[in-house]
Amino acid sequence: MNTAGHSKATAPRGLELTPFRGLRYDPDRVGSLAAVTSPPYDVVVRPDGLHHLQSADPHNIVRLILPEAATPEERNAQAAETLRRWRAEGVLTADPEPGLYVYEQRDGDGLVQRGVIGALRVSEPDERLVLPHEDVMPHIVADRADLMRATSANLEPLLLTYRGDDTAAGTAGLIERTAGRRPLLATTTEDGVHHRLWPVTDPADLAVIRQELSAHQALIADGHHRWATYRRLRAEHPSPSPWDHGLVLLVDTARYPLRVRAIHRLLHGLPVAEALKALGGIFRVRRLDLPLPQAMDALAEAAQESNAFLLTGDDGVFHLVDRPDPALLDRTVPADRPEAWRTLDATVLHATLLDHVWRVPDDPAHIAYIHDTAATVDKARRDGGTAVLMHPVHEDVVRELAQQGVTMPRKSTSFGPKPASGLVLRALDL
Repeated sequence: MNTAGHSKATAPRGLELTPFRGLRYDPDRVGSLAAVTSPPYDVVVRPDGLHHLQSADPHNIVRLILPEAATPEERNAQAAETLRRWRAEGVLTADPEPGLYVYEQRDGDGLVQRGVIGALRVSEPDERLVLPHEDVMPHIVADRADLMRATSANLEPLLLTYRGDDTAAGTAGLIERTAGRRPLLATTTEDGVHHRLWPVTDPADLAVIRQELSAHQALIADGHHRWATYRRLRAEHPSPSPWDHGLVLLVDTARYPLRVRAIHRLLHGLPVAEALKALGGIFRVRRLDLPLPQAMDALAEAAQESNAFLLTGDDGVFHLVDRPDPALLDRTVPADRPEAWRTLDATVLHATLLDHVWRVPDDPAHIAYIHDTAATVDKARRDGGTAVLMHPVHEDVVRELAQQGVTMPRKSTSFGPKPASGLVLRALDL
């Protein structure tokens, strides 16, 4: 356990990943490991996705990360009681000794992602060790904090990235060697992704990882609200305490580049015909009589030259919106940010289109954020709103802005593959 205090006078110590005793499902007590896993809590589409996972196995991790009850207090109490019961019944058991975990994800398209899961020291923003690239919503942080307090556990790891030196030495070599051994667990989830996990307990191996990470900073790829929650909970508990650390997956993207996908918007109360009418003279609008894959290709091509969006709704037609009026952008996009931020599609969407042209408030009653492209299109066609399909931002742009301390509009990117929830948990009493 790290026992150092939190004084701002303390010299920066780099990333510190601490071994912990992982809490894992006993495969003999559940239907299958795949049936008890889930995507991260904010990716589960409610209610259909939640109910599907609940019915997959009575011990699915969603009963902990997204408990259902009449009030928030009842939900959190239910999650705490469920976790206590599963541990008492041996459904979840602690590994015998502390360690880090090498985690691998492999899909049918040839993607292989490997990283290390551990308990990361929660640092302050002025240490510049863990860099956010998106803002957070206070009510979500409060919700996650209440759940973590109730369960006294980190139920799912955040996804953080760092840039190694792209050699086979150090941590990269250790991960490669570890992946050649028999895994602690292996499963394939219904999305076709293969997951494997190995413990790392040898002191020499742990020292290799500790030494390398001490020279790096990390970018939050997925889990901004949970990192903000870790910081809140650490501030509430005098150090040293188990809350000094939070569960993360660290991936070296020089070795294993992540996929960066866009997160799309569904505007509930704005019919697509009205949205398009408001764009006359200030954006170029072209109708595309193409299926979704080809329409997304056209969006990608247009996005190389200017801000571009793909709109559709109950008309079943795709409309490519690009080439905004420069004078409009000058009037609506804040000028006190770097050029890389001012030219982001998400910046133009929020500052220009949502705030100025369409006047759509950024709240759940008016906007849904959806990761799946086809699902966004289907919902817009069924419900009569406007789907705004986005082109993804390159990771280098995200990292450049984060290093400048500039946050992007929330839900600007979706890094993946995200770690499956339910493979390893961290109980703070272990």
